[in-house]
Amino acid sequence: MTANRSRTYLIGLVRELCKEPSETEWVEFKHNDKEPQEIGEYISALSNSAALAGKANAYIVWGIDDTTHAIIGTTFSPRKARAGGEELESWLLRLLDPKIHFTFSEFSIDRVPVVLLEISRALTRPVQFKGQEYIRVGSYKKPLKGFPEKERELWRIFDQTPFETNVALADISSSDVLKLLDYPAYFDLLGLPLPEHRSGILQALEAEGFIAPTATKQWNITNLGAALIAKSLHDFPTLRRKTIRIIVYKDDSRIETQNEIGAARGYASGFDELMALVNGLIPASEVIGQARRETVSMYPPPAVRELVANALIHQDFVITGTSPTIEFFSDRIEITNPGAPLVAKDRLLDMPPRSRNEALASFMRRVGFCEERGSGIDKVVFQTELYQLPPPEFEVAGENMRVILFAHRPLNRMDREDRVRACYLHACLRYVNRKFMTNSSLRERFGIESRNSALASRLIKEAVDDGLVCPDDPGAANKLMRYVPCWAKPGGSGR
Repeated sequence: MTANRSRTYLIGLVRELCKEPSETEWVEFKHNDKEPQEIGEYISALSNSAALAGKANAYIVWGIDDTTHAIIGTTFSPRKARAGGEELESWLLRLLDPKIHFTFSEFSIDRVPVVLLEISRALTRPVQFKGQEYIRVGSYKKPLKGFPEKERELWRIFDQTPFETNVALADISSSDVLKLLDYPAYFDLLGLPLPEHRSGILQALEAEGFIAPTATKQWNITNLGAALIAKSLHDFPTLRRKTIRIIVYKDDSRIETQNEIGAARGYASGFDELMALVNGLIPASEVIGQARRETVSMYPPPAVRELVANALIHQDFVITGTSPTIEFFSDRIEITNPGAPLVAKDRLLDMPPRSRNEALASFMRRVGFCEERGSGIDKVVFQTELYQLPPPEFEVAGENMRVILFAHRPLNRMDREDRVRACYLHACLRYVNRKFMTNSSLRERFGIESRNSALASRLIKEAVDDGLVCPDDPGAANKLMRYVPCWAKPGGSGR
């Protein structure tokens, strides 16, 4: 659904809607009724009913006789309407939960003014207006709680319908599909030749689940297709706020912004371009070796690449008003995505990853933009150890997941929390690779000389005292002591 429908399309859509029977539960016809409370309740009811009916959108049309469906005109103008002194559209959006997308269009048919309100279907839970959920029963609007069988069916639909299969843009022509999707990039990513004819292109995109045919011989672009290969996510209302934000700050705080960039291409078609931009913003230093100078990135590029891909893949698309963000500070990079992790943040190295967006994740893996299942965070921790950086930090901040990569700091400038986290992640990384953390392996991780083994022992003791690592065999001699994450021991759970 988009606000940029052509007048010809809008007229055709209204004429098609007028052919619907009088008790269609996802379409409402009105003459001049413009009571804001009533409109809000109808948005809730129609959005929920569209989900039940398997429709991408629901509609309210002003200027149509409710009985005969004749075009009679209207005096309603949503651009001029107010609710308590507030613009109608803003007032409605504020009181809807979740904040679904809807669009008013004003135009004329045979010189008769009409207004069309397109409403996105409910996606993950029933849509409420002022805290109340509504549904259509025949031609009547009713509170959803009074119809438990419809409520159960709605939740069943929500549980079974991934975000990726829902419609990002409905009922568009094949020409518009090819204008909006970067289909050459799709074939390039898969190493396939570009079909000679339009039908071959459309057939491939349909087989991938990027588009789906409609009953009117048009096409729907799915959220999967738009998210992965859109020429611009701004063309898709459900994904417009999911463009990647890159913010560069002057120092180690958010007080002063030096630059802000939006990356609006599809996540797959634009990934290499995105990473070139990100890598260009990572500071580098010049190291002089025995034979030549070498430029070394401040942060390991494979780790940054994996974390950016994870932020895109594992985000919760339903959370509104936020998008994947990459923030550069003088002493760290923070990569944030909407949606808390589906596994405990302290078990990201060993637990099989769970994704909200399996089809999106699968495609990104197929084209090599992220690691195969289960090895991505391992690579991030390995790379930070290889660079002898402070350990990455995994945070759950409200509804968001944030990963922080820190610039180099010597061990004597790391605080206790950093040291314990480094020791714990080192033990996890060794364990998932069928090895044990030892005094020797921890010295290598931190670059501690062998004569300072007592320092490594103190670091291990801090992690043991915090209940994060445990001796594999408590009775072993000190020189033979090996350690594992506490969750690896029977009855252990770690922090």
